[in-house]
Parts: sequence; C-alpha cells; structure tokens
Amino acid sequence: MEGGVDGISFSLTYERIFTGQEHGKVTELVDKGNRADSSKLLLSLVMGKGSRARRVMWESFVRMRHGVPKLDKILKEIQELGADSFDYMDIARGLSELSSNLKDLQQKHKETLRVQTETLRVNTILIKEKVKIFQLVDRYIELTVISNVRDRTLVEHELLARGRDHEEWRKKHLRRELEKIRTDQLFQSSFSQRKSKSGNSAAVSGVPGIGKTTMVQKIVYDWATGKIYPHFQFVFSFKFRDLNTINCRINLRNLILFFYPYFGNILGELWKNPEGLLFIFDGLDEFKDTFDFADNRRNTEPQSMCTDPECWCEVSDIVYSLIQHKLLPGCSVLVTSRPTALHLLEKAEISVWAEILGFVGDERKEYFNKFFEDQTVAAAVFKHVKENEILYTMCYNPSYCWILALSLGPFFTQRDRKQQQVPKTITQLYSYYIYNILKNHSREIENPRDVLLKLGEMAYTGVSKKKIVFGNADLIEYNLQPSQFLSGFLMELLERDDSAQSVVYTFPHLTIQEFVSALTQFLTPDPGEIGKLLSEAHSEEDGRFEIFLRFVAGLSSPQSARPLEKFLGPFLHQTTCRVIDWVKEKVEGQLGDTQTETGKRKLLNTFHYLFESQNKALAENTVGSVKTLSFSGLRLTPIDCAVLSHVIGLCDTIKHLDLEECYIQCEGIQRLGPVLHKCQELSLGANEVGDSGVKLLSAALRNPECKIQKLHLNRNHLTDSCAEDLASALSTNRSLIDLNLSDNKLGDSGVKRLSVALRNPDCKIQTLGLWGNALTDSCAEDLASALSTNRSLIDLNLGNNKLGDSGVKRLSVALRNPDCKIQTLRLYRNALTDSCAEDLASALRTNQTLRFLNLGLNSFTDQSVPALRRLILTCRSLKWIWLGGNRFSPNGERQLESLQGVRSGLTVKV
Repeated sequence: MEGGVDGISFSLTYERIFTGQEHGKVTELVDKGNRADSSKLLLSLVMGKGSRARRVMWESFVRMRHGVPKLDKILKEIQELGADSFDYMDIARGLSELSSNLKDLQQKHKETLRVQTETLRVNTILIKEKVKIFQLVDRYIELTVISNVRDRTLVEHELLARGRDHEEWRKKHLRRELEKIRTDQLFQSSFSQRKSKSGNSAAVSGVPGIGKTTMVQKIVYDWATGKIYPHFQFVFSFKFRDLNTINCRINLRNLILFFYPYFGNILGELWKNPEGLLFIFDGLDEFKDTFDFADNRRNTEPQSMCTDPECWCEVSDIVYSLIQHKLLPGCSVLVTSRPTALHLLEKAEISVWAEILGFVGDERKEYFNKFFEDQTVAAAVFKHVKENEILYTMCYNPSYCWILALSLGPFFTQRDRKQQQVPKTITQLYSYYIYNILKNHSREIENPRDVLLKLGEMAYTGVSKKKIVFGNADLIEYNLQPSQFLSGFLMELLERDDSAQSVVYTFPHLTIQEFVSALTQFLTPDPGEIGKLLSEAHSEEDGRFEIFLRFVAGLSSPQSARPLEKFLGPFLHQTTCRVIDWVKEKVEGQLGDTQTETGKRKLLNTFHYLFESQNKALAENTVGSVKTLSFSGLRLTPIDCAVLSHVIGLCDTIKHLDLEECYIQCEGIQRLGPVLHKCQELSLGANEVGDSGVKLLSAALRNPECKIQKLHLNRNHLTDSCAEDLASALSTNRSLIDLNLSDNKLGDSGVKRLSVALRNPDCKIQTLGLWGNALTDSCAEDLASALSTNRSLIDLNLGNNKLGDSGVKRLSVALRNPDCKIQTLRLYRNALTDSCAEDLASALRTNQTLRFLNLGLNSFTDQSVPALRRLILTCRSLKWIWLGGNRFSPNGERQLESLQGVRSGLTVKV
C-alpha cells in the first residue's frame, strides 16, 4: 500500500471525499519519504469518511494490483474470506462476535494480559535503582521483521556480527526486493508459503537477544488493548521455559488452566470455534523435549496422537498437534525460536516464516536516545559506538545495545572517567560491564572473587552443554545458595524468572554467560591443564566455544584485566602466560592449515584471539612474516574484516590475500582499505563490492606505497559508475600489471573510460580481463586506440560479449599496428560471423606478437575456412588457436585441423 499512497489520495480528492488540505498532508509525508506515516494517515482519514471512501480506496487497490508486490495476493485473500471487499474493515468485527457468556470472560482475559504485558522491566546495574520499569508503549522500538528466513544452518555465534547483513537487507527492503512484515500480518495468506485449510502456523526466528520475547509481549499487549487481530477471540501465550516445569502427562484443557485458572469450566465453549483461537509458544530453543515433524510415528502411534483437547498426553505432543492442526484444526499458532533450533520446524505445517532483523538504520540511534535521559550522553555514546566498527556492528541486537549503553554510559557521565581509554574490543566492553556491577555493589559483597568463580564454573558447564536456563538445583550444585539471589549483586548477573511454578535463572545474554565462563579461568587458584581445556574447546566445530575463547584471549590483556582486578584481586600470572602461549601455538599451527573451510574458519578465529588480546608483540611474532592468507569461500562479516585488517597491518608485505567469494561487500572493503596496499596479489572476486567498494579500492591503488600487482574484481556487480575512479588509479599506479574485471556490467561507457587510462604511457597493465561485460561494437574503437598505443598490454580477454563483426573489424585496425604488443586475445562467444574473418586474417598477416587466439563459440561457417587457414599460415607468431563451437562442416573442420603442426609448436583446436 505504501507504494501508492499518493495515487489513492489523489483519487479520493478527485472524488471530493478528501479536501485539498487533507490531500496535501498525505503527499507531504510521501515527499519526505515517510511512507509508513502517510499510509497510517490515509487509512485514518478513510475510516472517518464512511463507506464511499472505503469503496474508492478499494477500487484504487484493484487498479494498482499489478504494479504493487503482494497486493494481488492480498485482494485474493480478502476474496477468500467471502466478504464484500468494500466492507473488509468490518470482517474482523464480525468474526469476533461472542456469545454473551463468553464476553465477560474475554474482557477478564484481556485485562489480565494487559496488566501482565503493559510494563517493561529494564536492568540498570545501579544499586539504588536496580530495575527500572517503563510503559511498554513508551520504550518499545519497532523491530524490522522480514518475510524470509536466512540460512538456518549458521552456528549460533556467526550471529554475533551480522550487522552488515542487516544493512544490506535494509537496502534490499528499500529497493522493494525484500518484504517487511508487520506483527499484525503474521497470519495473512499473502505472506504464506504453504496453504492450509485447517489453520495457520507462523514461525518467527531471531538470534539471542534480538527481541523475540519482547515482540511476543507487544503482540499480546496489542491484542489485549484491541489494536490487532480482532478476529482472534482468545490468545493464549506460553513460554517453552515454563512448559519445561510440567513433568507429567496433561491435556490442553489443564494446560490452559495451569496458566489461566480463571477459565474454569467454560473452555468447552472455546473448542467450538477454533478459528478464533491463537496459541503463542515462545522460545522453542529452550524446550527440554524435542519433536521431529518428519517422524510419521506421531501420526500413527496412539500414545503420541493428540486430537482432542481433553486427551491426556505429553506437553510436546500437545504443541506438535497444535502446530500440525491435528488438535483444534482451524486455530492459529505462533512459534518463536533461535535459528539453531529452527531445523526442528522444517517439516512442520508452517504457513509463514519470518525473521527478526532487529534494529536497522536510525532505530539503533533511537535505542540510545530512549535509554539515556541525558541526550548529550546518548549522543556521545552513540558517536563512540558508530566510530568503532566492531561495536557498531553489534548494534542491530537490542541486547547488545543494552550492554553497550550500560558499559559505555559511565565514561561519558563521570568526569574522572573521561580521560581513561574507552573500550574498543568486545572483551574490554564486557570487562567494564562486570566492573560497573562490582563497583555499584562493592559494599555488599564479602568475597566477589569466590562468588564469580562459582558462578563462572556453572556458566562454563552451561556453555559446554549448550544450556542457558538454570534451576535451583544447579545453583546448589555450585554452592550458590538460592537465598543469595533474593537481593545483591548476583541478581545483576542472573535474571530470575518465577513466572512458572518453579524458579529458573538465566544470564541476561548468552555472551555474558560466556564472558563469566572465561573470567573464571583467571580466578581459579590452580590453572591446571588450561591449555588442554582451551584446545578441546577450540576443536569443537559447532561454534559453542567460539566467543568464550575470544574472551579468554582478550582477558590476557592488561587493558581488559586491570579494571576487574581492582575488585577481584590479581589474575593468576601463570594462567595469563599459558593463555598467551596457547594463542601463539594455535596461530602458528593454523597458518599452515587453510586447505579446508574448517581450517580457514579456525585460522580466522585465531586472528580474533590476537585482536582481542591487543598484544602487539605476540601478533608480530606470529603473523609478522606471513606471506599468503586465503579465506576463499568463507563468508566474512565486517568484524572479521576489521580483525583481518588489524592482522595485515602488523605484516610487512602479503604476497597473496585470497578473499574470493567471501561476500565482504563494500563495508568489508571499507574495513580492509587501510592495509590493502600491502598485498601483492589481491583476489576479491564474487564479493559484491559494487561501485562504491571499487572507489575505496582505488584509494589503495593511488597510495604511493601500493604493492598490488594482481587485482581480481570479477563478479562484483560493477558498472560504468566506478570506471572513472578506476581509470584515475590506473593512470597513477606503478605496480598493477594484472586486472580482472570479468563478469561485471561495465558496458561500453565503462570501457571507454578505462581506455583513457590504457592509453596513458605510465599505465603498466599487462593482463586485462573484460569477459562478460555487455560490450558492443560501440567501445571497440576506444579499445583499438588503446591497443595501438599501449606498450605493456599483452593479454586481453573480451570473451562472452557482443562485439560482433563490426567490433572485430575496428579491433583489427589495432592488430595491424606494429606498436600493438598483444600476445593473447580471447574473442570467444562474441556473435562473430564469416563477415569479419577476412579482416582478422588481413590484420594478423603482419602481426609479430600474437601467440594465442580464441575464436570459439561463434558463428563461423565453411565460408570463412579459407580466410582462417590464411590467418593461421601467415601469422608466424601464432602458437595456439581455438575454433571449437562454431558452425563448420566435418570437411571444414578437417581442413582447419590439417594445419596442426604445420609449424613447430602450432596447435589448432576445432
């Protein structure tokens, strides 16, 4: 709808339903780019104008249906509901009609849910005001949710730094290549990937801390206050964490009564209209039971089947049967999960898949503005975060924003702290997070080192077992008495959740659990076999220890350890030394093992250890003399690129940096830019760096100390927009001899600009790849001029273009020129015919340099055989020619092949 707001408003004004002033307000918002606000204003005005306004609006929709994505499907959806589209606004109202005996219950239920969800608790780590309570509507920032789910196989902590992805997906959304889905659209069939007549199930994925539970809270609150889903008569929300406490067989009736006891004996009435019921299950990844939707036994074994709300079975059977529409067919179900548990739902009857991207663009800034009452502090913190690529990349995630705000806030609010070094690494950030907690609670803790040691041991066990929810029994096992958690500083490190029948505890975020696990290694009185522990963790390939190990390496740094040592006492020196030795050993060992994707990933992880340690001497000793770095085929995040830049910065010269197919994009080039001039060979193919990325690369090429000799930029979505910058760099660069620009979209205008640089006598390019760049005969004259004057170019690939006969005729002029030095020329797949064969033969008769010629996959026939034979015989320097894939007859092929060996070393391929 947002795409046609101004058109609809014009129609309503033309019909004299809107006044000129009202139309002006709508179009003013459209012109400012506030499409969402303009849509809301338009709908608000239409709803206040009566049925005629609605009719005109729907008629406009019908006219727009072929030009606006999804609109056609949305209109069909309205039609499927069997309603008059002009009165669609009344459909939901009709579905929600309740019998009088249920109205009171619905009102009580809505009021209960409203009270439960209207406030948001935010931890502050301040002893005086440990928890701040806000109104949900005041604090909630809309998250970006997309109607797609990305790679579900990513390990948990590849997700730590997906900020670049979010920016890219945001750009795609703005270009309308990607669809944003509002929370009130989760059950619209226009977003469905599979149709089901028995009900709808939606799955929403999101990484830890992205806001899944808060989003569920907002959905429930909005339903309870009448803002969304009026066609659902009752909404029942459950956390899988709470369902874990039910250790016996149960039926759906008693499950609801367990959490909503006021429903009493009236549930039988609800079963009669399952279409009016929505069940929400939050946190699939925390569920202790597993269910396999591909396992048909659930459909055949009586003990696993649950088709009746009165039927007694396991909790997992109830959830399974609701999602699969075997229990209360017609009801709707919403499930949230981390990506790591999403595979459980792949075979499930899920209609709508969605993923929470978190914050994009200005939403990050808005978070800090709402977090800090003092807007000067908010601006200072956000400025620091934005200037640090590693911290800024974390900001797509609300939980990371919370940690950043808590850790960095004091640096910009306390005068005596401003002069100190503000955290720049992730370890330093978390170190100050714990430091602030210790400082605010220093008076009430007798032995903080002992308490953190015990807590860290429990946290480490959790990391090793992928366990994030702890009970009283876990606390007792590690000598952390539950009574301690009623107050005190431990409440800052463990959040207590007593909404279920039994109390459970979680760390505020998985990364805090990992940091406390790492911290414990430096607090234990006996380092024992710390090296063995770290090596075993490093050998795990599912990513569970990845961030733990980065924190361990980071805590060996004085900058990270110093603030904590003020309250915890000195870290064990022996442990620090062993950690440094272990990092050194791993980096040196991994440098020789980059043949496999696993080896590359592990090398990258060791570079992260070096970066977090901020140990310059260690880094120089291990990577200072490295000559080749290959991460080809490994997807690199902006943080990875920043770390790689840090490492290369410590090296003298890199002989070959291979980042082929690493998907680093322009942001990756931005991170690597300051050190790329140190590389002699730079492979950046298939990275989607785009024109803006090449502009950044051009700066490296213009660097007087540039050592780049080979640069591969094939398959990077380049257009003529970057050609000017590239040409400028080529005109001044003295090192580059091999440039591959194949499989891009430079076009004729781009190559014309490059040709200017090639004509420059200072240009040193010897090999130029322009394969697959949509070139036509329009650029051939410029290329010919460059070939005639350039003294260094010896290898030119023009394959897979559309130069045609006229283009090759123009190139032939250059090939006749005695100053042309070309030795290898590829013209395969260029729509060449017999018309240009004579020109080529004539031009090459006097050529003294051409050794390799590729004319394959064109349209030469037997008519050109005499000219081609003459070309082969008279071009004395020619060593190899390929003519395969043309239209020669068997006789024509024999005539050409007969020239094989007519000269020593000559190869003719047909």
